[in-house]
Amino acid sequence: MDEQAEIATPAEAANNALILAFGRLQGAANRLEYILGRALEVECGISHLTFEVLLILGRAGKPGLSMRAIAQEQVLTTGGATRLVDRMAAAGLVDRVEDPGDRRGRLVRLTALGEETTVAAARVHRENIRRYFLAPLPAEERERFAENLRVLSHTARDTLPRLP
Repeated sequence: MDEQAEIATPAEAANNALILAFGRLQGAANRLEYILGRALEVECGISHLTFEVLLILGRAGKPGLSMRAIAQEQVLTTGGATRLVDRMAAAGLVDRVEDPGDRRGRLVRLTALGEETTVAAARVHRENIRRYFLAPLPAEERERFAENLRVLSHTARDTLPRLP
């Protein structure tokens, strides 16, 4: 891949190896997001974003996470996170509890239904990941590919500004 290839025309821009590679990554991510997100909606009744928040809360365990931590993890505004958590609470997936470290603060945590939904959705999601994300790749390259994605994700995460 020629990283220094000159770009002087629209055709050179459209055919630049780096630009094409990133476009393919973005296109694959968008298509997989649609396929896997749609499966979660149809089979589990939740959006992919809701599932991601369930996973974040599952990793956090008890006593839960602040709205700011959820927003930061999902690259949402705190208002967007609040609206999402409000919908999740109305569906019985999460509840808000007092923060033991801050009497004014509230934490979000999974309910029993939220825990059950997380497990059921994870089983569906894992099978679809195997089918659409891993199966098309050569078996000997899958582990390295996953590690490369981890590096890219962490580098991008660490570059983002922290929410105030």
